Amino acid sequence: MFSRWPRLAQLAQRYNLGPLFSEIKEKAGVILQAGCIVYVFREYCMEVSVCMGPSMLPTFNTRGDVLLLEHLSTHFGRIGVGDVVLARSMQNPKQIVCKRVLGLEGDEVRIPQSTQLGPGRTVVVPKGHVWLQGDNFINSTDSRHYGPVPYALLRGRAFLKVWPLHEAGLISSQIPDFYHRI
Repeated sequence: MFSRWPRLAQLAQRYNLGPLFSEIKEKAGVILQAGCIVYVFREYCMEVSVCMGPSMLPTFNTRGDVLLLEHLSTHFGRIGVGDVVLARSMQNPKQIVCKRVLGLEGDEVRIPQSTQLGPGRTVVVPKGHVWLQGDNFINSTDSRHYGPVPYALLRGRAFLKVWPLHEAGLISSQIPDFYHRI
């Protein structure tokens, strides 16, 4: 049935479409190269991300703040205590969570007593893991619930808040005072 239809090559030859095809091929190559550059930059250098929800109050708003996230710190093992990071959720790998690093491998982290988490305890962060907690101690599902997070799940370090504009600026890596009162 399809034998009556002329082949694409025959059409190209008949209507002199060679220059059009070579221009399309050239443009597709440029678009492919640009896409690869954007992908590599976003995956290994820097990207824009949104942090929303109550777990990082008062540092970030519940409706969402737009952040710049850099990946070099996680690739080279330069994450420190106090840094705000984005990581794959331990409970749902399709979800990304925004938390503060409160312990690196070998650190002892004290979990105070609470009605939700039970009696207080001290946890030693195992090798290759970090301890993540939200700044909103009362309303955050974090390492206190699911334990230390493998370093490989870290996506990057948030270093700049760009939106809302009136709150734009560098994100502090200093542990907020309210952690010391717990």
